[in-house]
Amino acid sequence: MFAGQISKPGRIDLVDVPEPKLATPGEILFQPELGCLCGSDLPYFDGSCEWGPCPQKVGHSLHELIGVVVETSGQCFRPGDRVLAVPVDQMGLFQRFVVSETRAIPLDPRRPPEHTILAQPLGTVLFALRKLPSLSDSVVAIVGQGPIGQIFCAALRHAGPRKIIAIDRLASRLASSRRMGATDTVCTSDDDPIEAVRHLTDGRLADVVIEAVGHKDQAMNLCIDLLSHGGLLLYFGVPPPTLEKVRWRDLFFKNATVHTSVNPDFTRDFPLAMQWIAEGRIDLSPLVTHRYGVEQIQSAFETFRDKTDGALKVLVDFGAGNGKSFLQSPAAHG
Repeated sequence: MFAGQISKPGRIDLVDVPEPKLATPGEILFQPELGCLCGSDLPYFDGSCEWGPCPQKVGHSLHELIGVVVETSGQCFRPGDRVLAVPVDQMGLFQRFVVSETRAIPLDPRRPPEHTILAQPLGTVLFALRKLPSLSDSVVAIVGQGPIGQIFCAALRHAGPRKIIAIDRLASRLASSRRMGATDTVCTSDDDPIEAVRHLTDGRLADVVIEAVGHKDQAMNLCIDLLSHGGLLLYFGVPPPTLEKVRWRDLFFKNATVHTSVNPDFTRDFPLAMQWIAEGRIDLSPLVTHRYGVEQIQSAFETFRDKTDGALKVLVDFGAGNGKSFLQSPAAHG
């Protein structure tokens, strides 16, 4: 069977590997049907030093996946069940792999696969928002408007903030942010974000700031500057091993609260996300912009990394390879 391996920075290949086997009780043999690239997959692809030298381990990197249960040694699923499964350590770029049944939830058939796969990133956002107090009548600023930042915009519409301020350097992404729920947008390529948020809030700045960038481009200092006295900072973006030159003293004197967020609850957050999508409470489908067959995994990663044609969420189809299928451009949702 095939698996993916990043052989050098910016290069991913499909290689032959042995078939996996169930080894302990409570496992499923999972066969992906559809995957979706995430920003946390890119450091592996780019060969960032924080993740170790290339070649990367076989199977890196993919973790947003839906598919079918082939075999099971557990009690939760039966062969043929369709599930959302999250592999450990993002090791999901396999034709089939073994994973604990506790890391899978059933798919809801009321929505198509390209919608229900987004329950994975939505679940991570809902988990993060559970950490926060009531947001009713508050001002929330979200730094970074990649797919996760825009999912925050969509989810926050249900939380009652007075303002949802989306901040990014790309105007094209901010146009999509408004459609996803942002009340205001700030393009850092054109405007000073601190002064812009100060203007939007009559000098108060933001009650809550969400860092949705992470990795080597993390924006911690900007988030500190945007935060009001006594405010709350939610650091969602995956940080590098160390945050150098972060102005922690400024954050300290703002009497701020800091939350981080990782590893949602499979019994609560992902099922709730699936429910929101299935019931039509939230529509994340405008974020799906590109689709590739798994045999074009190199092009899929390049498109996602380079934001080609306004790419947001890039799907990887594990079925009979059908090549690139451009679904919708952000401009199509006006």
